[in-house]
Amino acid sequence: MPCRGVRGATIAEANTPEEILAATRQLLALMIRQNGINEEDVASAIFSTTVDLDAEFPALAARQLGWLNVALMCVHELDVPGSLSRCIRILLHWNTEKTADQIVHVYIREAARLRPDLSEIPPVDWDELEQWISDHLNDEAKTTRKKDEG
Repeated sequence: MPCRGVRGATIAEANTPEEILAATRQLLALMIRQNGINEEDVASAIFSTTVDLDAEFPALAARQLGWLNVALMCVHELDVPGSLSRCIRILLHWNTEKTADQIVHVYIREAARLRPDLSEIPPVDWDELEQWISDHLNDEAKTTRKKDEG
């Protein structure tokens, strides 16, 4: 079975754990749903952020959605002058019989301008998507950021 790359990007509203995780969960959920991806078919995933996002590991969003056995890695993108800020990107390595031209790459929010040729996805019911995310949340996957003691 071939391994295909599935790409996606979005923007976090702020450099907070909550915003990074919410944006990443939303992007990953769309990538999963648009392509019919099952966790057991994912070989690995790379999550990248621009250097202005460092409040949380975006890969935690995948753990929160139940991806407990997928190899995940987080990295920072190159800090190219004039590039999009607060950007989160995902590259999934997916074992699938789909051909490369059948893969749906997902670019949402301001990140759609990165790949306008790939940013056309069917209309999204955002409330329904958030409900799907809520239904799939794993309560065991907690934020890595320590709470302030006081």
